[in-house]
Amino acid sequence: MELKEYLVEIEKFLQDYLEKSHCKSYVLGLSGGVDSSLVAAIARKAVGKDKLYCYAIDIDSNKADIDDAKEVARQLDLNLEVINLSKTYHRYLKDLKGKDFIRLTKSNLKVRMRMVAFFAYAQEHSGLVLGTDNMDERYVGYFTKYGDGAADVLPIVHLTKSEVRQAAEIYGVSKALALRVPSAGLFEGQTDEGEMGVSYADLDAFLMGKEIAPEAKAKIEHMHVISEHKRIDIPTPAPFKR
Repeated sequence: MELKEYLVEIEKFLQDYLEKSHCKSYVLGLSGGVDSSLVAAIARKAVGKDKLYCYAIDIDSNKADIDDAKEVARQLDLNLEVINLSKTYHRYLKDLKGKDFIRLTKSNLKVRMRMVAFFAYAQEHSGLVLGTDNMDERYVGYFTKYGDGAADVLPIVHLTKSEVRQAAEIYGVSKALALRVPSAGLFEGQTDEGEMGVSYADLDAFLMGKEIAPEAKAKIEHMHVISEHKRIDIPTPAPFKR
């Protein structure tokens, strides 16, 4: 199947799922990155502008990231609202006595705060939250548990990063945004590939069954194993036999 054909299938899936769910809209966090841009474009085409609510949540974010989210909204003609939760985040961190939390804990707190906001807006709009995880990120667990990993629907979870970039351009996202260096913008200089320790090119190749350097292969396989808890249902003991 060609990529364009599969994108039409995703559009149909989003149309059908919204109808079956008896909900009225979709809610999406727009970061300015290519993954959320693609999900926005697909959902916009599938259900229309008035059934898609996009939010950019600023938590000490890089101004360029918010500007990119606004530019995506302009290019795709989206409803976008920018919400600043920076003060809330710092107050929350203070109340948690988290001044000395490690950087990863603080970063994941930001991601989870954003998802709390998205679900709140979804409830207000009788909506469902769209996730933006792609195939690469899902496989190695490069997402925050109960953060960006929490969603009602994962439209692009079967697309590799390179396919996401191609698809974004098909929908009219500018090449500059489609090829933007992937980053969650959680701290200065943060990049996805830097945090993972492996490139998206290697991840794509591995997932397509191609040969890559042994070190990269071992890293990917290790990340997949240790992140299994993020992909499975919440473990429970055996049922109580009454």
